[in-house]
Amino acid sequence: MTSSCSLGLGIGWRGELAHAIHRRADLGFVEILAEDFFLGEPLPAPLLQLQQRGVRIVPHGISLSLGSAEPIDSWRIDALANVAQLVQAPLVSEHLAFVRAGGLESGHLLPIPRTRDMLAILIENIHQVEAELPVPLALENVSTLFDWPGNEMDEAAFLTEILEHTESLLLLDIENIYANARNLGGDPLALLDALPLNRVAYVHIAGGIEKEGIYHDTHAQPIPNDVFALLEELCARAAVPGVMLERDDRFPSDVELNTELDAIAAATRRGAARRTSAEYTHHAPMQA
Repeated sequence: MTSSCSLGLGIGWRGELAHAIHRRADLGFVEILAEDFFLGEPLPAPLLQLQQRGVRIVPHGISLSLGSAEPIDSWRIDALANVAQLVQAPLVSEHLAFVRAGGLESGHLLPIPRTRDMLAILIENIHQVEAELPVPLALENVSTLFDWPGNEMDEAAFLTEILEHTESLLLLDIENIYANARNLGGDPLALLDALPLNRVAYVHIAGGIEKEGIYHDTHAQPIPNDVFALLEELCARAAVPGVMLERDDRFPSDVELNTELDAIAAATRRGAARRTSAEYTHHAPMQA
């Protein structure tokens, strides 16, 4: 499966940003936290207004725990499917992580050991979710402060294996790639080159902060220039269906928010222009 849904510029919908989001005329989509709507309550008026003007709504889950050793709770999949139908979603997304084991909740998105045994469990869980959802599923790479010992493959190979053995798409979090490279090492551009970028459904971008030598993906600070550069590099490599800003705390003024959204759109255009130029140069006929 390849991504065919064009989403454009987006943002994570939060009540604190509702007025600024409403006034932004060029948004193609917003992402909502799916669990906020599991009880089946009507959409808030600001979201209904966005929907009526053609802005797409993508539910984003945080509680399926795709990386748990036990099967996914069916009621959670049903709830996610109901939210997708409620908002007429083109797709839904979840994290490649686990948040519970043995009936205990971690409260955090924990990384998955990159082993063959874990891969088999993860693929089985994803197949369960795919079979019960009415729309495609996109899987998000997560940020982490540690790697499990005994990993049998790197992140790019692990993600590629998952995509090759499921029908799911990739929600590529460019900030998480940056954070992991800062904290764990590795070349983020080499990772991009190793991924099947034709499977990207959309992209997350956000800001973080460094404390005591560790970079934290907080979604509460401005996007670093290096992350904008990484977004441009991504868009120079592949046509990205959508890019959205995540901001979950320390909400900025409307001016700051719009400046950041403008910068996201500009980085996306720069990358696309580079890709188009390279494709033209590669395919241009030779002059006699």
